[in-house]
Amino acid sequence: MRKFIATLCLTVFLGIPAQTLFAQNQTGYKFEVVKEIKTTPVKDQQRTGTCWSYATTSFFETELIRMGKPEVILSPMFFAKKAYIDRMNRYIRFQGTNNFGQGGQSHNVLDAITNFGMVPESVFTGKNYGEDIHVHSEMEAVLKGMIDAIIKNRNRKLSTAWEPALKAVLDTYFGETPSTFTYNGKEYSPQSFAKSLGINPKDYVEITSFTHHPFYEQMVLEIPDNWAHKGYYNVPIDELMEIINNSISKGYSVCWDGDVSEKGFVHGKGLAVMPVVKVEEMKDSEQGKWADIPANKLLEEIYSFKEIVPEIMVTQDLRQEGFDNFTTTDDHLMHIVGTSKDQNGTPYYIIKNSWGTGNIYDGHLHMSEQFARMKTVVIMVHKDVIPKAIAKKMGL
Repeated sequence: MRKFIATLCLTVFLGIPAQTLFAQNQTGYKFEVVKEIKTTPVKDQQRTGTCWSYATTSFFETELIRMGKPEVILSPMFFAKKAYIDRMNRYIRFQGTNNFGQGGQSHNVLDAITNFGMVPESVFTGKNYGEDIHVHSEMEAVLKGMIDAIIKNRNRKLSTAWEPALKAVLDTYFGETPSTFTYNGKEYSPQSFAKSLGINPKDYVEITSFTHHPFYEQMVLEIPDNWAHKGYYNVPIDELMEIINNSISKGYSVCWDGDVSEKGFVHGKGLAVMPVVKVEEMKDSEQGKWADIPANKLLEEIYSFKEIVPEIMVTQDLRQEGFDNFTTTDDHLMHIVGTSKDQNGTPYYIIKNSWGTGNIYDGHLHMSEQFARMKTVVIMVHKDVIPKAIAKKMGL
């Protein structure tokens, strides 16, 4: 999740001319929008590992629009700050063996909404350390150094000061969280603001697809950023994809968590695909397309994306192999806000990223179905979009 942090700027997704959002320069791919879900401006997580909060915040902003509410820009840093409280407590209780860092999952936002509420970004920016952009490396290092010292202290027991001391560091870097604030002429607390928006965290579920746990049961997925050890519903990959497609078709967006470390994920070119890279593994018709390219130039040609490249066909076993050997890892959360198709009619998902607007699609990209089948680790959706037959098997 920290591998691909970029410092870029903000823009608005809706209202951008199609020739800008779906520009054809730099690649041979030509995309046409199939389904577009109204959402909010692209944000920039800047030099932080808080994609989980940005993606989930974008998801809930989009949910509010779907629900007919006025557009609200929520504060990702409010959730990031509140998650540190739970993260620090767990790290202490696990005596320093639990994951501690900037990463997280969508359920950390759900927990923060339940326990603390929500605030608009205009009320809480989370920048209180003399920087114009979000930069969390110093804060993380300070917190980690303090909390490790607390665990290793020679008193052989914890004092009553450790938690207030760590919370004071959070207040110093993020700024103090307002107990009340005025928004659009009305006074709220974070809890009353969340209640006024009508978001119910219990309406949302996280779903994954791996065979080392039984299907249709909840399991604790073994990824470092699941530091809260939350359970995910586990379904076959075909059904996970059915849930994504059903969600988009009904006008509900999807919060996406997965691996973006593949060479086929090129944010600058707005693409996420799973190219076939070994000629001997291609079908005869595919081999013909690349037959005249020397072996040492094949990868370079494929990853230039000057034309549409053949993709692997992803199975459940192939997914599992990638997860088991760590070639599929939990890197980054993003937000699925629609579908598109290329000039061959191949379907893609329109992805809203949190790296600003510095790519050819103004902060968005097109993710192929095969990439999603292979590299999706977890999704979060509204429970109402899960097809009834699948929901019944999940016990929902």
